[in-house]
Amino acid sequence: MSHSDCAHVLVVGASAAGLSTVESLRRKGYHGEITVLGDEWHMPYDRPPLSKQVLSGAWEPDKAQLRSAEDVRSLDAEFLLGDAATALDVESRTVRTHSGRSLSADAIVIATGVRPRTLPGQSDLTGVHVMRTLEDSLALRDALGGGVRVVVVGEGVLGSEIAATASTLGAEVTIVGPLSAPMELQVGPLIAGVLGELHAERGVRLRLGTGVRELLSAEGRVTGVRLTTDEELPTDLVVVAIGAIPNTQWLQDSGIRLDNGVVCDARCGAADGVYAVGDVARWEHEKFGLIRLENRTNATEQAAAVAENILGVDRPYVPVPYFWTDQFDAKLQVHGILRPGADVEVVEGEIAARRFVAVYRTDGLVTGVLGWNMPKQTRLRRQEILDALFAPSPIG
Repeated sequence: MSHSDCAHVLVVGASAAGLSTVESLRRKGYHGEITVLGDEWHMPYDRPPLSKQVLSGAWEPDKAQLRSAEDVRSLDAEFLLGDAATALDVESRTVRTHSGRSLSADAIVIATGVRPRTLPGQSDLTGVHVMRTLEDSLALRDALGGGVRVVVVGEGVLGSEIAATASTLGAEVTIVGPLSAPMELQVGPLIAGVLGELHAERGVRLRLGTGVRELLSAEGRVTGVRLTTDEELPTDLVVVAIGAIPNTQWLQDSGIRLDNGVVCDARCGAADGVYAVGDVARWEHEKFGLIRLENRTNATEQAAAVAENILGVDRPYVPVPYFWTDQFDAKLQVHGILRPGADVEVVEGEIAARRFVAVYRTDGLVTGVLGWNMPKQTRLRRQEILDALFAPSPIG
């Protein structure tokens, strides 16, 4: 399909990735029709602040809106909100929706994101929370307060952020998870150990290296968590942050390849005229292989790549991944891929001062850089990843 044939683009998902796709198309001169279908009633909002600024009360919900009403109007796109996609016919490029709509377009962009994984039985209990939507954040914010006991299940990025925010609000927080330190999977044992020390100093209890056997309850309300060690943690609230599942169930009969996301080629194409973007997209990165990234930066960068490909620019999407996390007074920034078992070397600052930059090498090649409260220096070191990835191959 050449871009001159593309009179109508349908974006499924009124998310950061969906909105960025619309903005990129308009910025690159696309004048055709654009429709955005969203399952929530909100206009696109930002998710990273949900576990931080919105949860802490520093921001009111409207501050998480990504664009003003005026900015959205200027995009000249039709937003159909509160209506979820239920099926896709790839041949005719038609999406059916929960309310019975049938929407056809010349190009379809799948931006349906992910949903939280849950524990068995959690949906029947009050006092058990997840964090994905604005409503989730506000519900947890209302329930938190000084002296409230909270068990956060999951020691990844989201669980660690929620624990830090809840602790700052005066809650008594315990983190539970199978790994031995917060974010160990994301940053490796060395830095995760430092993060664990920070949490412990701020009063967060770490019950790590263990999983959850079951949620305990009385009269339909959660009262505690039983660990795989059989220890019981009495609690007022439980927050489950054990990862996310790509929202692809509506594509089950579409013929599109689904495997931990919508599987795409190097140009984020899932089928002829069908693309995927953001958390739901698992695409062939020409340097890292098949990857799926759940972060805000990728939502924006991938959207720009998809817009170009819709408009006929034939370009693979080969980003250097980037994510950040704020916990207490620590800002961690990660560029590239931190492979398990990588060699980690602190190249600037020092761990003891909690201001440092660490470089991650696999087989002698720099694949990732992590900074702790050293944003500028970290950004400069990103070049080393580019040099390692995109260096011309030696001949011979």
